Amino acid sequence: MTEYLIQASEIYKHFNDTRAVDGVSLRIKAGEIYGLVGSDGAGKTTTMRLLVGALKADAGEVDICGYDINKQTEDARSQFGYLSQRFSMYEDLTVLENIRFFAEVRGLKSDEWLARSMEILEFVGLDRFTDRLAGQLSGGMKQKLGLASALVTRPRVLLLDEPTTGVDPVTRQDFWQLVIRLASPSPSGRGDRGEGDVSVIISTPYMDEASRCHRVGFMKNGKIIAEDTPSNLRARLNGRVLELRGSPINLLRHVAQKIEDVEDVAAFGDKLHVRVRAGKSDLIMKRLPDEIKSAGGVLTELRAIPSTLEDVFIALSEQSNESHP
Repeated sequence: MTEYLIQASEIYKHFNDTRAVDGVSLRIKAGEIYGLVGSDGAGKTTTMRLLVGALKADAGEVDICGYDINKQTEDARSQFGYLSQRFSMYEDLTVLENIRFFAEVRGLKSDEWLARSMEILEFVGLDRFTDRLAGQLSGGMKQKLGLASALVTRPRVLLLDEPTTGVDPVTRQDFWQLVIRLASPSPSGRGDRGEGDVSVIISTPYMDEASRCHRVGFMKNGKIIAEDTPSNLRARLNGRVLELRGSPINLLRHVAQKIEDVEDVAAFGDKLHVRVRAGKSDLIMKRLPDEIKSAGGVLTELRAIPSTLEDVFIALSEQSNESHP
């Protein structure tokens, strides 16, 4: 059995002159949550559709649990559950009817589907809503129903395409707790209900969600421009990010941007993150207060802070732009 449950090797997909996916390779093990991170149009959804066989790659190979998605399509599809961006349940069917439909379509026998469906609805927290029409569910409950349908056949691989877009923070937290339980090793290997040791690939534009993943691949213009653990990615900017507070904030930003050895100034709410060249942090911290005062601004706080994944993504995106003018 292959070490990796998801393997993609140099996959490409072009739409006319647009390189939607441009040489992406992935290796994801059992029990690993892999975050495919990038802004809209980066190529995340197209990559996910190539992995599940909804699109055929122009070049490259995709294996799911050792099965070639193009040559052994049904074997490969029997190994994964897929949750797309858009709600794809039948809104005029109840929660339980939806689960039954997907269970039977995927081959569960009549004497298996009810017990399995109730098990998985309890897991996602919808067991008290079996008779509610899917069209009457909240956004978060619809996402949980979609997850339940993806889990009904106990998949070894779970592909989630921006599953928390448009839902409230509490629902996002609940959803992530479910994902973490699915990937966490179960005491007996694979859990009786399908929890544990599942390989998860999740696409998201949210950096706080990316930080929950075991590994992250930053995607831009169809390419993965960096891949590592969240902590290793953040370490790339150790000692190079300053947090600046004061007023007026636009003036502070303008002053900071003009200083030599400042690479970027980005707004984070009511504060600024100032990224500086390696080894220049102390020099900038000494110079900035005088520059701000001379320009008529008010400095409230200036301090060195640990970098965030968003800081890293901004820096990587700029490097990518410079290498592809």
